Amino acid sequence: SRRNLPANPSDLVAPALRKENLATMFRNHQYDMDCITWSPNGRILQVEYAMEAVKQGTPVLALRNKTHVVLVAFKRAQSELAQHQKKIVKIDEHMAFGLSGLTADAAVLADYMRNECLNHRYVFDAPMNIGRLVAQVADKSQQKTQNSSKRPFGVGLLVVGCDEKGPHLFETCPSGNYFEYYAMAIGGRSTSAKTYLEKYFSEFENCDLDALVKHGLEAMNKTTASDQSLTVKNTSVAVISTTSPYRELSEEELQKVINTLEEKKDK
Repeated sequence: SRRNLPANPSDLVAPALRKENLATMFRNHQYDMDCITWSPNGRILQVEYAMEAVKQGTPVLALRNKTHVVLVAFKRAQSELAQHQKKIVKIDEHMAFGLSGLTADAAVLADYMRNECLNHRYVFDAPMNIGRLVAQVADKSQQKTQNSSKRPFGVGLLVVGCDEKGPHLFETCPSGNYFEYYAMAIGGRSTSAKTYLEKYFSEFENCDLDALVKHGLEAMNKTTASDQSLTVKNTSVAVISTTSPYRELSEEELQKVINTLEEKKDK
Protein backbone atom coordinates (compact mmCIF):
# COMPACT_ATOMS: atom_id res chain seq x y z
CA SER A 1 0.00 0.00 0.00
CA ARG A 2 1.08 3.64 -0.41
CA ARG A 3 1.21 4.05 3.39
CA ASN A 4 4.29 1.77 3.55
CA LEU A 5 6.26 3.73 0.92
CA PRO A 6 8.89 6.19 2.19
CA ALA A 7 8.09 9.90 1.95
CA ASN A 8 11.25 10.50 -0.10
CA PRO A 9 11.62 8.14 -3.12
CA SER A 10 15.44 8.49 -2.96
CA ASP A 11 15.36 6.59 0.34
CA LEU A 12 14.60 3.45 -1.70
CA VAL A 13 17.99 3.58 -3.47
CA ALA A 14 20.02 4.89 -0.51
CA PRO A 15 20.61 1.46 1.12
CA ALA A 16 21.73 0.01 -2.24
CA LEU A 17 24.11 2.93 -2.78
CA ARG A 18 25.51 2.59 0.73
CA LYS A 19 26.08 -1.12 0.15
CA GLU A 20 27.87 -0.41 -3.16
CA ASN A 21 30.06 2.27 -1.54
CA LEU A 22 31.03 -0.10 1.26
CA ALA A 23 31.91 -2.79 -1.27
CA THR A 24 34.08 -0.33 -3.23
CA MET A 25 35.78 0.86 -0.04
CA PHE A 26 36.48 -2.72 0.99
CA ARG A 27 37.93 -3.51 -2.43
CA ASN A 28 40.28 -0.53 -2.18
CA HIS A 29 41.48 -1.43 1.30
CA GLN A 30 41.71 -5.19 1.27
CA TYR A 31 45.15 -4.95 -0.38
CA ASP A 32 46.76 -2.50 2.06
CA MET A 33 46.39 -4.39 5.33
CA ASP A 34 50.02 -5.59 5.17
CA CYS A 35 53.08 -5.07 2.96
CA ILE A 36 53.20 -8.53 1.34
CA THR A 37 49.85 -8.38 -0.50
CA TRP A 38 49.89 -7.30 -4.12
CA SER A 39 47.00 -5.26 -5.48
CA PRO A 40 45.50 -6.26 -8.87
CA ASN A 41 47.42 -3.31 -10.37
CA GLY A 42 50.72 -4.88 -9.36
CA ARG A 43 51.38 -2.46 -6.49
CA ILE A 44 52.26 -2.91 -2.82
CA LEU A 45 50.18 -0.17 -1.20
CA GLN A 46 51.85 -0.15 2.23
CA VAL A 47 55.20 0.64 0.59
CA GLU A 48 53.58 3.43 -1.43
CA TYR A 49 52.08 4.87 1.78
CA ALA A 50 55.57 4.91 3.33
CA MET A 51 56.90 6.73 0.25
CA GLU A 52 54.07 9.24 0.70
CA ALA A 53 55.20 9.88 4.29
CA VAL A 54 58.55 10.99 2.87
CA LYS A 55 56.83 13.35 0.41
CA GLN A 56 54.84 14.92 3.28
CA GLY A 57 57.96 15.51 5.42
CA THR A 58 60.09 18.62 5.74
CA PRO A 59 62.32 19.39 2.75
CA VAL A 60 66.00 18.43 2.78
CA LEU A 61 68.51 18.79 -0.05
CA ALA A 62 72.17 18.14 -0.79
CA LEU A 63 74.63 19.02 -3.54
CA ARG A 64 78.31 18.37 -4.20
CA ASN A 65 81.32 19.53 -6.17
CA LYS A 66 84.74 17.88 -6.64
CA THR A 67 85.83 18.28 -3.02
CA HIS A 68 82.82 19.16 -0.86
CA VAL A 69 79.28 17.99 -0.19
CA VAL A 70 76.70 20.32 1.39
CA LEU A 71 73.55 19.20 3.22
CA VAL A 72 70.72 21.68 3.87
CA ALA A 73 67.63 20.92 5.97
CA PHE A 74 64.52 22.89 6.87
CA LYS A 75 63.40 22.47 10.50
CA ARG A 76 59.88 22.86 11.88
CA ALA A 77 58.78 23.42 15.47
CA GLN A 78 55.66 21.75 16.87
CA SER A 79 54.66 25.09 18.42
CA GLU A 80 56.15 28.45 19.29
CA LEU A 81 57.12 27.02 22.68
CA ALA A 82 58.94 24.03 21.18
CA GLN A 83 62.47 23.71 19.91
CA HIS A 84 62.98 23.13 16.18
CA GLN A 85 63.33 19.44 15.38
CA LYS A 86 66.77 18.38 14.21
CA LYS A 87 66.83 17.03 10.64
CA ILE A 88 70.57 16.50 10.08
CA VAL A 89 72.20 13.54 11.85
CA LYS A 90 75.95 13.01 12.10
CA ILE A 91 76.94 9.35 11.59
CA ASP A 92 80.75 9.56 11.59
CA GLU A 93 83.44 12.18 11.03
CA HIS A 94 83.10 11.64 7.27
CA MET A 95 79.36 10.94 6.95
CA ALA A 96 75.92 12.35 7.82
CA PHE A 97 72.35 12.24 6.59
CA GLY A 98 69.35 14.54 6.24
CA LEU A 99 65.91 13.03 6.77
CA SER A 100 62.37 13.58 5.60
CA GLY A 101 59.52 11.61 7.16
CA LEU A 102 59.26 9.92 10.55
CA THR A 103 62.09 11.08 12.81
CA ALA A 104 61.74 8.05 15.11
CA ASP A 105 62.34 5.68 12.18
CA ALA A 106 65.41 7.71 11.20
CA ALA A 107 66.78 7.28 14.75
CA VAL A 108 66.69 3.49 14.33
CA LEU A 109 68.62 3.73 11.06
CA ALA A 110 71.08 6.22 12.59
CA ASP A 111 71.89 3.77 15.41
CA TYR A 112 72.45 0.98 12.89
CA MET A 113 74.70 3.15 10.68
CA ARG A 114 76.76 4.39 13.63
CA ASN A 115 77.33 0.82 14.86
CA GLU A 116 78.42 -0.27 11.39
CA CYS A 117 80.87 2.64 11.17
CA LEU A 118 82.29 1.86 14.62
CA ASN A 119 82.69 -1.85 13.82
CA HIS A 120 84.34 -1.10 10.49
CA ARG A 121 86.79 1.34 12.08
CA TYR A 122 87.59 -1.16 14.85
CA VAL A 123 88.20 -4.10 12.48
CA PHE A 124 89.85 -2.35 9.52
CA ASP A 125 91.20 0.84 11.17
CA ALA A 126 89.62 2.85 8.33
CA PRO A 127 86.40 4.82 7.79
CA MET A 128 83.37 3.04 6.33
CA ASN A 129 82.81 3.23 2.58
CA ILE A 130 79.74 5.42 1.92
CA GLY A 131 78.23 3.37 -0.89
CA ARG A 132 78.62 0.08 0.97
CA LEU A 133 76.82 1.39 4.06
CA VAL A 134 74.00 2.87 1.96
CA ALA A 135 73.56 -0.52 0.25
CA GLN A 136 73.29 -2.17 3.69
CA VAL A 137 70.66 0.38 4.79
CA ALA A 138 68.73 -0.27 1.58
CA ASP A 139 68.86 -4.03 2.27
CA LYS A 140 67.58 -3.41 5.79
CA SER A 141 64.73 -1.26 4.42
CA GLN A 142 63.83 -3.86 1.79
CA GLN A 143 63.63 -6.64 4.40
CA LYS A 144 60.87 -4.65 6.12
CA THR A 145 58.74 -4.97 2.98
CA GLN A 146 58.82 -8.79 2.94
CA ASN A 147 57.32 -9.58 6.33
CA SER A 148 53.62 -9.26 7.13
CA SER A 149 54.31 -8.50 10.80
CA LYS A 150 56.60 -5.54 9.94
CA ARG A 151 56.04 -2.22 8.24
CA PRO A 152 58.35 -0.23 5.92
CA PHE A 153 60.44 2.58 7.38
CA GLY A 154 58.50 5.81 6.85
CA VAL A 155 61.60 7.92 6.23
CA GLY A 156 63.74 8.94 3.28
CA LEU A 157 67.42 9.77 3.73
CA LEU A 158 69.94 11.87 1.85
CA VAL A 159 73.24 10.29 2.91
CA VAL A 160 76.31 12.45 2.26
CA GLY A 161 79.97 11.87 2.92
CA CYS A 162 83.52 11.68 1.60
CA ASP A 163 85.72 8.63 1.23
CA GLU A 164 88.82 7.69 -0.81
CA LYS A 165 86.84 8.19 -4.02
CA GLY A 166 85.71 11.72 -3.13
CA PRO A 167 82.35 13.27 -2.13
CA HIS A 168 79.17 11.19 -2.39
CA LEU A 169 75.43 11.85 -2.19
CA PHE A 170 72.90 9.01 -1.99
CA GLU A 171 69.12 8.91 -1.58
CA THR A 172 67.45 5.95 0.15
CA CYS A 173 63.76 5.07 -0.11
CA PRO A 174 61.39 3.03 2.14
CA SER A 175 61.08 0.55 -0.76
CA GLY A 176 64.75 -0.41 -0.46
CA ASN A 177 65.86 1.49 -3.58
CA TYR A 178 68.86 3.79 -3.43
CA PHE A 179 70.35 6.19 -5.98
CA GLU A 180 73.49 8.33 -6.23
CA TYR A 181 73.18 11.97 -7.28
CA TYR A 182 75.18 15.13 -7.87
CA ALA A 183 72.32 17.13 -6.31
CA MET A 184 68.96 16.08 -4.91
CA ALA A 185 66.00 17.32 -2.83
CA ILE A 186 63.33 15.27 -1.04
CA GLY A 187 60.34 16.07 1.17
CA GLY A 188 57.41 18.45 0.93
CA ARG A 189 57.57 21.18 -1.75
CA SER A 190 60.92 19.75 -2.90
CA THR A 191 59.93 20.03 -6.59
CA SER A 192 60.77 23.77 -6.53
CA ALA A 193 64.21 23.01 -5.09
CA LYS A 194 64.82 20.31 -7.71
CA THR A 195 63.94 22.78 -10.47
CA TYR A 196 66.53 25.23 -9.11
CA LEU A 197 69.19 22.52 -8.75
CA GLU A 198 68.61 21.31 -12.32
CA LYS A 199 68.88 24.89 -13.61
CA TYR A 200 72.26 25.59 -11.98
CA PHE A 201 73.59 22.03 -11.90
CA SER A 202 76.36 22.70 -14.43
CA GLU A 203 77.96 25.29 -12.08
CA PHE A 204 78.24 23.03 -9.03
CA GLU A 205 81.27 20.95 -10.00
CA ASN A 206 83.71 23.85 -10.29
CA CYS A 207 82.31 26.32 -7.72
CA ASP A 208 83.89 26.90 -4.31
CA LEU A 209 82.36 26.01 -0.94
CA ASP A 210 80.77 29.43 -0.31
CA ALA A 211 79.02 29.36 -3.68
CA LEU A 212 77.89 25.77 -3.09
CA VAL A 213 76.34 26.70 0.27
CA LYS A 214 74.62 29.71 -1.32
CA HIS A 215 73.18 27.51 -4.08
CA GLY A 216 71.90 25.10 -1.43
CA LEU A 217 70.17 27.85 0.54
CA GLU A 218 68.73 29.46 -2.61
CA ALA A 219 67.22 26.07 -3.54
CA MET A 220 65.84 25.60 -0.02
CA ASN A 221 64.39 29.12 -0.11
CA LYS A 222 62.29 28.05 -3.11
CA THR A 223 60.53 25.39 -0.98
CA THR A 224 59.18 27.88 1.58
CA ALA A 225 55.84 29.66 1.31
CA SER A 226 55.77 33.23 -0.01
CA ASP A 227 55.16 34.62 3.49
CA GLN A 228 57.93 32.51 5.06
CA SER A 229 61.68 32.99 4.94
CA LEU A 230 64.77 31.09 6.00
CA THR A 231 66.26 31.95 9.39
CA VAL A 232 69.09 30.56 11.51
CA LYS A 233 66.42 28.89 13.66
CA ASN A 234 64.59 26.94 10.95
CA THR A 235 67.56 26.08 8.72
CA SER A 236 70.66 23.98 9.28
CA VAL A 237 73.62 23.41 6.95
CA ALA A 238 76.31 20.74 7.25
CA VAL A 239 79.50 20.47 5.20
CA ILE A 240 81.90 17.55 4.66
CA SER A 241 85.00 17.71 2.48
CA THR A 242 87.78 15.39 1.38
CA THR A 243 90.21 17.27 3.65
CA SER A 244 88.07 18.22 6.67
CA PRO A 245 85.51 16.31 8.76
CA TYR A 246 81.79 16.94 9.28
CA ARG A 247 80.83 20.35 10.62
CA GLU A 248 77.64 22.36 10.88
CA LEU A 249 77.68 26.02 9.99
CA SER A 250 77.35 28.34 12.98
CA GLU A 251 74.47 30.79 13.25
CA GLU A 252 76.79 33.69 12.34
CA GLU A 253 78.05 31.94 9.18
CA LEU A 254 74.51 30.95 8.23
CA GLN A 255 73.12 34.46 8.74
CA LYS A 256 75.76 35.95 6.43
CA VAL A 257 74.66 33.68 3.59
CA ILE A 258 70.93 34.13 4.29
CA ASN A 259 71.39 37.91 4.03
CA THR A 260 72.65 37.49 0.45
CA LEU A 261 69.70 35.36 -0.76
CA GLU A 262 67.47 36.58 -3.55
CA GLU A 263 64.35 38.32 -2.26
CA LYS A 264 61.00 36.66 -3.00
CA LYS A 265 58.70 38.42 -5.41
CA ASP A 266 55.18 39.12 -4.16
CA LYS A 267 52.67 37.13 -6.16
